[in-house]
Amino acid sequence: MARTGFCDSKPLLDLHKKADEKRAPLRTWANACGPKDRWQPVEVDESRMAPVKMEPERRWERRLSAQTSESIIMGFHEDSRTCSAGSVINNKADGCLEEPVLLYPHGLQGLHSLQALVPSFLRHEVETALEKLDLIWDRTYAWDMFLDMMRTQTQNSFPNADLPWHFTDATRAILVDWLIQVHEMMHFQEETLYLAIHLLNRSLRKIKVTTVNLQLLGMVCLFLAAKKEECLLPEVSGLCYLMDHTYTKHQLLRMERKVLCGLKFDLSYCPPLHFLLLLASIARCSAKVVWMARYLLELSLLEGQCVVFLPVQLAGAALCLARQVLQEPPTPEGEAAWCLASSIHVGSETALLRIMHILANAATKAHTRETSATFIKFSSPETMHVSRHPGLKNPSGLLGVCT
Repeated sequence: MARTGFCDSKPLLDLHKKADEKRAPLRTWANACGPKDRWQPVEVDESRMAPVKMEPERRWERRLSAQTSESIIMGFHEDSRTCSAGSVINNKADGCLEEPVLLYPHGLQGLHSLQALVPSFLRHEVETALEKLDLIWDRTYAWDMFLDMMRTQTQNSFPNADLPWHFTDATRAILVDWLIQVHEMMHFQEETLYLAIHLLNRSLRKIKVTTVNLQLLGMVCLFLAAKKEECLLPEVSGLCYLMDHTYTKHQLLRMERKVLCGLKFDLSYCPPLHFLLLLASIARCSAKVVWMARYLLELSLLEGQCVVFLPVQLAGAALCLARQVLQEPPTPEGEAAWCLASSIHVGSETALLRIMHILANAATKAHTRETSATFIKFSSPETMHVSRHPGLKNPSGLLGVCT
């Protein structure tokens, strides 16, 4: 294992040796999402003589983003020809209007001719991808689930990447690297790791913790994430053993209560891994591209400046960089689907390029850093040796694909 500065993890527990014991994690965000009645009937005032439509017409319209002139946001809106200004405000308060969640990059060919076809095509692609990834039980609610994913990712977002004054990005990276090692040794699901790092990022800003208890905080965040995502859990005494008994069971449970109270028992999170798999499925990416994108995405966990970006932005940038690094010959169907998949990105092209530069820098230095658990993890045959790809060793060439 990579040297991290923390006590080395010992293989005390191996709860998932048998293949039949591996189970899919509970998708709490999927279970909580159900059908939503967004379009309610309008109460008609009989005293008015003018006819009133019971159901406002709905259409997709194209409008420029307020954030950047290089992008176009597709929003689902009521037809202005059938709704007055007052009714639009009232309907928005009632939840009839959906916030714009889809972005089409500038330069999409044939946008005007495809304007009426893309929304339904996108919905079909998202439903098919969610069903293929086995993330849904009923396709009827697939689109509602996707919209819920797009909305909930903005919850608990970070306005900046600043840490408390007694912590540094290097200290945080060492802790995250150690958690990656423990996570891999425990054979937890990938969602558990992303949720644990998200809880750690929030806890560092919500509760007061000393440097001495930083490792305890990381283990507690991993334990809470496992409680939410895993079916089998380690014993508390086993977690203390992994920390070389630096902390007692009482200290771990007390820190767990402190974290839960500080976060107000809100452990919900839609990880960027879900968006990555969804985008890759829509774009018909090969297995090697997906592994490369997963490697770049996990590297983002070590970068403190990546916490300010939305999960869908991190996933989109990682997948885009992976496709450019591997330079696989595209197919017409794959390219058309990629244009469709890239429309899910929220934000400007400038933000995506910034993320790609961060990931490119991290990838070129991953093999030389002390925090190299992710590099070692993705150098195995199971991951197709993507971390050792020659395209990641040339800093100038790798950064050149992001310009």
